[in-house]
Amino acid sequence: MHSSVAGSGVRITLSNRYSTTPLDVSTVDVAVQASGGEATRGTTRNVTFGSSRHVTIPVGEEVVSDVVPISVGAGENLLVSLYVPGATGMSTWHSDAFDTTYIASGNHAGDDSAAAFGTTTTSWYYLAGMDVLSPSARGTVVAFGDSITDGYHSSTGTYTRWPDFLGRRLGSGPGPQKLSVVDAGIGGNRVLTDVPNLWQGVSALKRFGHDALGQQGVKDVILFEGINDIGNNAGPDGRPLTAQDLIDGYRTLIDEAHAAHVDIIGATLMPDQGNGYYTPDAEKIRQSVNQWIRTSGAFDGVIDFDQAMRDPANPAALNPAYDSGDHIHPDDEGMKAMADAIDLRLLRS
Repeated sequence: MHSSVAGSGVRITLSNRYSTTPLDVSTVDVAVQASGGEATRGTTRNVTFGSSRHVTIPVGEEVVSDVVPISVGAGENLLVSLYVPGATGMSTWHSDAFDTTYIASGNHAGDDSAAAFGTTTTSWYYLAGMDVLSPSARGTVVAFGDSITDGYHSSTGTYTRWPDFLGRRLGSGPGPQKLSVVDAGIGGNRVLTDVPNLWQGVSALKRFGHDALGQQGVKDVILFEGINDIGNNAGPDGRPLTAQDLIDGYRTLIDEAHAAHVDIIGATLMPDQGNGYYTPDAEKIRQSVNQWIRTSGAFDGVIDFDQAMRDPANPAALNPAYDSGDHIHPDDEGMKAMADAIDLRLLRS
């Protein structure tokens, strides 16, 4: 797990929210990453839950660990090892983590070496979050969105998603870092409707309270989602989408954020001409929605990703300098350009 802030202790969140059976976890350890699956010798710490090494997570629930005394630097990685002794049934997972999970048979949770871990995947299983106890950070910014926020087409294991770049910007200013960044992006996610592919998540309307407002110390949410609603013409109740449908969805999320005393910043939707999502009718909806985001005053601030990322010669298309090749997802340089387009004064520190 990659931390955006420095601290002297962490808490681990394990999730069984989407399983149909309880999840037994008999051992959890955390260590500072040396390289790949190798732990820095002498840094491994046991993780406990209510002072117990073993935890059973009921169906549909999550558990948060006790504080683990371990130092982590801003931009440093920790390895979290789980030993699950039995059959798990359906797993709660993050499909597109753009990081590496190492898998072994048997209990190797405390190993410094990665020799036993003969299989890798780029998904996360059960591990839903890490809270860092920071001496300086006083709040959290949640980047809430779809695959662009999740980091699709960013380089695996390099932490080049736009929220990663934002975290580094926040840490590079004068004085101690005051804000951490949580990435709450899910590839394929929509604002208004659940995606038929379960791993792409329930709608933003359903998950916003947990995934955004439920984060520790949240002060600001950057809402950047809606292109999957438009590209799939996925309106409420199975009908075609209108711009007003998305606007109504945004207003619901704005109201929820304000009720929780959290600022919500709207980000305009980026162009996608050349991608299969693009049609003239879809483009009209995108333009209407972006105009509302810019001018309605409903958000506490606006980030104009559309303006920053579009092709100056063809505003309906992504700038070729930032295009990963599918004409909708930015490459690593594009991800950095997105983070650079954010006025840090919008964020409450």
